[in-house]
Amino acid sequence: MTSARLMSAAVILAGGVALSAGQIQLPAEPPRGFGSSITASFEGWFQNPDGSRSFLIGYLNRNRAKAMDVPIGPNNRIEPGGPDQGQPTHFLPGRQTGVFVIPVPQDFTPQQQLTWTITVNGQTTMIPFKLNPDYNISPLKIRHDLSFLNTPPIVRFDQNAPAILGPIATPLKPALTLTASADKPLALTVWTEDDAKYSSGTNAPMKNPPPPVTLTWSKYRGPGTVTFDADKPKLQTLAGGGVGELFRGNGVTTATFSEPGEYLLHVTANDYSGEGGGGEMCCWTTAIVKVSVTR
Repeated sequence: MTSARLMSAAVILAGGVALSAGQIQLPAEPPRGFGSSITASFEGWFQNPDGSRSFLIGYLNRNRAKAMDVPIGPNNRIEPGGPDQGQPTHFLPGRQTGVFVIPVPQDFTPQQQLTWTITVNGQTTMIPFKLNPDYNISPLKIRHDLSFLNTPPIVRFDQNAPAILGPIATPLKPALTLTASADKPLALTVWTEDDAKYSSGTNAPMKNPPPPVTLTWSKYRGPGTVTFDADKPKLQTLAGGGVGELFRGNGVTTATFSEPGEYLLHVTANDYSGEGGGGEMCCWTTAIVKVSVTR
């Protein structure tokens, strides 16, 4: 797991040198509000139950004061097989870890690779994804010692719906499809469960524990602006609520769309490990909601 974290960081740094001549800012330079680049981040790959593998992908938007939209095409493409392989077109500021996955078939070899190319502000970055053994990760569980096994939160969009577990968001398989009208709020309800396990590495207790699960909503794709009344909705506790107590809760937010079209919304559920799993590549869950918006 440690090697995977180091390799993920190395990929981001590699993006600072494997760029076009127009690239003028390296990752080590101070962040800028505007006018900078976006770099893909290869978090690693993992095995699926059916024998296929999935690449876990995030990104770094160095435009710290501005979300950016880059349509699928020459400036936002994953090849071969693209340009569209499920990547976002809306990029939030800063580092976004493990946003989506790209499944690859069983016959995809370690010698093959996919490359995500992103061009913004006249600056191009190109990051490859390969089945290198050093990038193999376990995003569905992490064992801190012989007695401590942590797993991601479970997410549902209906109390009786199948559970969604792990960072598996892909537009190829939206978890939910809805319809809405432009300028009219759409309610989005999430039910979640978690084992509420926590480890600081030193096993020191938390002085002020955060909620066992936190949700974050964002636009993933779409022609207009999406406004959330709370992009981090407060969860109602249905059971548990403390460290080590099995947690159940739900939370509601509303999304309002500025214009008609097809939208994809992204939700992330983090447990006590925090954003990006605190660098462990576990434990969080992602899902995509498709919304068809009319006038």
